[in-house]
Amino acid sequence: ATRLRGRVESVLDYAKSRGWRAGENPAAWRGHLDNLLPARSKVSAVVHHAAVAWRDLPGLYERIAAGGGISSRCLAFTILTAARSGEARGCRWDEIDLDARAWTIPGSRMKAGKPHRVPLSDAAVAILSAMQPLQRGADGLVFPGGVVGKPMSDVALNKALAAAGGEAVTVHGMRSTFRDWAAEATGTPREIAEAALAHTNRDKVEAAYLRGDHFDRRRVLMDAWAAHCERVPAANVVQIGARA
Repeated sequence: ATRLRGRVESVLDYAKSRGWRAGENPAAWRGHLDNLLPARSKVSAVVHHAAVAWRDLPGLYERIAAGGGISSRCLAFTILTAARSGEARGCRWDEIDLDARAWTIPGSRMKAGKPHRVPLSDAAVAILSAMQPLQRGADGLVFPGGVVGKPMSDVALNKALAAAGGEAVTVHGMRSTFRDWAAEATGTPREIAEAALAHTNRDKVEAAYLRGDHFDRRRVLMDAWAAHCERVPAANVVQIGARA
């Protein structure tokens, strides 16, 4: 309902700017409906996506990786890159630079509308290498779906997750698992972890001065994350200490 109201407001604002209607916008929230209706937080409790505890993830990831199908590989890639489901499912080969071990998602496919670079761990690159023989030139999708030109559905990833024993958690919840792991197991600075999740910095002043994407530091983080997912012995895991 909130999204629908926002869209109606945008349509009516556009119509007014084009001279197709006059008067106040009846769908406007600020200064109008906020005086008539309760805030969403007052009538609906916030329900977070169910997530697996970061300590339990390696066992689940092992079963996902053992799946072997395209949906399982896409799910594993989604976890390793801490990406959103749609970003991974829509991944195209022209976004991948295997030599630089980087995935550049165009702004048109990002929630915030800005391009996002993702450092690829060896485990993520291995999945891409396994997918190369299956690439379909007609659409360029890394993880092709059943219909040419369309990525696989979110349902496919959910089924792969459930088949691996993760029916009680969600694909999107894996991002929360990553965030908890980064904070509790590595001491990673907040801005690095948030950049890895492509979250927008809501502090306008800080964002004005902090313009880099911390790519090199995120590469260390994502390599350590892959090591955790794959149960690499602790001696081989790089610990990312907090800033001095």
